[in-house]
Amino acid sequence: MASTGLAKGNMVTVLSIDGGGIRGIIPGTLLCFLESKLQELDGKSARIADYFDIIAGTSTGGLVTTMLTAPNKDNRPLYAAKDINNFYLEHSPKIFPHSSRENFVNSMTSLFGWVVGPKYDGKYLRSLTSRLLENLTLTQTLTNVIIPTFDIKLLQPVIFSTNDAKLNDLKNAKLADVCVGTSAAPTYLPAHYFETKDAMGRTRNFNLIDGGVAANNPTMMAISEIRKEMLMQNSTELNGMKKMLVLSLGTGTAKYEEKYTAAKSSKWGLLNWMYNDGATPLLDVYLDASSDMVDFHVSTLFQTLDRKNTYLRIQDDTLTGDATALDLASSENLQRLVEIGNELLKKPVSRVNLDTGKFEEIKNEGTNEEALAHFAKLLVEEKKLRENQYY
Repeated sequence: MASTGLAKGNMVTVLSIDGGGIRGIIPGTLLCFLESKLQELDGKSARIADYFDIIAGTSTGGLVTTMLTAPNKDNRPLYAAKDINNFYLEHSPKIFPHSSRENFVNSMTSLFGWVVGPKYDGKYLRSLTSRLLENLTLTQTLTNVIIPTFDIKLLQPVIFSTNDAKLNDLKNAKLADVCVGTSAAPTYLPAHYFETKDAMGRTRNFNLIDGGVAANNPTMMAISEIRKEMLMQNSTELNGMKKMLVLSLGTGTAKYEEKYTAAKSSKWGLLNWMYNDGATPLLDVYLDASSDMVDFHVSTLFQTLDRKNTYLRIQDDTLTGDATALDLASSENLQRLVEIGNELLKKPVSRVNLDTGKFEEIKNEGTNEEALAHFAKLLVEEKKLRENQYY
């Protein structure tokens, strides 16, 4: 399905994955289940990238997107979905190292270092992505990808996509650079600089930080990409939303009652907004606001068009304690995130209440597990329809 495929089949298929640090384990668990259902229906070789026209991911979601779409030596996805969580379990403690002998002195030293510079040096993440992805670029992904970043020098978003890279060599960045750039969360990891060059010898430089600053939930960016493609193809389908099958996966947010309050935050100064009980409230606010606003907008569009059954958003807004952290990579917390992902599969399908912003159970729509199994069925049907038309 590499191409939006608007001239084939019935639907354009979209997968979107939020940012959220180590909480990428949560959508990783959901994707493992989805891929297992695709394999039951379509054979053991089935992979997520075979069924989605566009996969969009921000920050940690950008890493997952790349794992699912970067080709290996056999031109198949570098990672199966079942391997994503193992990647997090193995590498997160090295990306976000914490002292096993934490004491007051270490805590104060860490806090001081975080105030004057990034909490982590980012060297392991840069080395890891370079080793795994080598010289692979955006044009080589197995399906179209969209990965947002933010250029701190230009003070504007930079959206990396397969389609743009095919049209403009200066946007055909190495996947390793895009991954490091979209993951460079302010205060956690350093900004990332790199350059690209085209066949004429012209260069472009990028000064990137976390894509969550622009779009922590990249669903709307994927939809905009489809609408752009339709305009370029002079599509007669004015209402493109009716041709989309969209799966949007969140990385979890704090339980409603435990979020910051006006009573607490009214007393905060700059330091408290930047660091408060092991968290960064300012960044949390930006990331949650970005994700929720996109979900509000997309939900409204699909509900207005009476197509809510072709938009599935799975999010857990009941996280508490350590599970809310972006970087607490202890073995206990990582395993807890795996459990949260599995528990989320068993929870009922929920949809955001456009008045309260809370996710509420939708009666008679079953569990997220059942919804993903149905989604897998639709994806396989769409793929087979296209194959039959092709032959």
